[in-house]
Amino acid sequence: MVATQSNLRRSAPPDLAPERAVIWPPRTVRTLANALQVVMVESHTIPKLTVDLYFCSGNAASLQVAPGLAEITAAVVRTGTASRSSHQIEDDLRRMGADLSTGASSDSSSIAIAGLSEFSRPLLELVADLARNASFPPNEFERERRQKLEEVRIERATPAFLAGERLRQILFGTHPYAVISPTEEQVHAYRREQLVEFHRAHYVPGNALLIAVGDFSADKMLAEIENIFSGWTAPLPTKPAYPEPPVARGRRVHLVHMPGNVQTQVTVGNLAITRAHPDWLRLSLANAIFGGAFNSRLVINIREQKGYTYSPRSAAHALRERGFFSTNAAVRNDVVAATLTEIFYELDRMRALPVAGDELSDARHYLSGVFSLGLATQDGLAGQLATTYLSGLPEDYLETYRDKIRALSADDVLAAARRYFDSANSQIVVVGDRDQVGAQAALFGDLEVVDTLGRPL
Repeated sequence: MVATQSNLRRSAPPDLAPERAVIWPPRTVRTLANALQVVMVESHTIPKLTVDLYFCSGNAASLQVAPGLAEITAAVVRTGTASRSSHQIEDDLRRMGADLSTGASSDSSSIAIAGLSEFSRPLLELVADLARNASFPPNEFERERRQKLEEVRIERATPAFLAGERLRQILFGTHPYAVISPTEEQVHAYRREQLVEFHRAHYVPGNALLIAVGDFSADKMLAEIENIFSGWTAPLPTKPAYPEPPVARGRRVHLVHMPGNVQTQVTVGNLAITRAHPDWLRLSLANAIFGGAFNSRLVINIREQKGYTYSPRSAAHALRERGFFSTNAAVRNDVVAATLTEIFYELDRMRALPVAGDELSDARHYLSGVFSLGLATQDGLAGQLATTYLSGLPEDYLETYRDKIRALSADDVLAAARRYFDSANSQIVVVGDRDQVGAQAALFGDLEVVDTLGRPL
């Protein structure tokens, strides 16, 4: 059958429409007399309210007492206060059509609640009660500790977790960022009093950021927040001085031995920068081209062309004080060396040659589009705001992001790759069976072998 001109026209993809403007809603920023920072954005699309209360202390701050202490503190915070039992909290949430979550990362702890905006005052009162008066019921503490023990056991059998843990240990040395999870013994050693003390010292207004997004009047919301939170006072926590991470010299290979594995987790990484660094957007764009998007060079090479893995990815990780860059792939045992060869080929190609115009344009559109999705939901907008204020970014960061991404050139990408894709000093982590993959891994640098607890073999 001969294709007609009209058929050809129909089969050709249409041209992209002009990129639509993204209008970020105005926000109200205030600092209360007790030093609590408040950021509010009105969003009237649905009758809902999202409130996130962040504390600028996480697992890094708790490490001097116990690894992972901030995380279990956050887990138990939601289970009771001086005036509310766990059952009462759950009943209140159901009554208000609300969801409550708590959590902690390396740098922060959080209490987040979302519910119908007509219940804005009781929602805020519950958040304030948890922040000020959490009671840490002994039975809830024991339940969360048992759950954490099970999580730790699962982690020790998960290659991707072990690879990430080992990379952080290598890159950060004695810096608290090196520790991402406790051992079973450390979880057994947790005491309820440690959680109470961490909460007392770090869940304080001068260490906090409150973000509210939803169907409300900013003036009325601010009045409610001041009424509920203004009586909350406490001294700021002491900020410890952290040691500098080690400086890597040359590639080294760190093999985590998991006997009998038929697949190997490969991770390559090096120290990089924080989100507040002037080069962050350049690094983000370089990462999208290299391995941070599904149409990236890494995916095309080792997924589509070679068939070594389903979903290889790279990422620039921004922690508050330091950052790092990593590449990850889970591959068959017989292609570990081949996979590493292609990873370093693509890293070095990024460092050697400017990217082509179409590839650069696609990556800029990708980052711009993904970023704009932050407007689609209240949670997304609150997350974008949290990133901005917790990272100490400029007030106009959200409004200028897309223009700054579109202004980046091939020279910007090349400069970022040369600075932050540290191919020559990359640290390589391989999690797999030593007998199956050890010889392949040793081709790429001096080989160190440890077990799943990090003990030398």
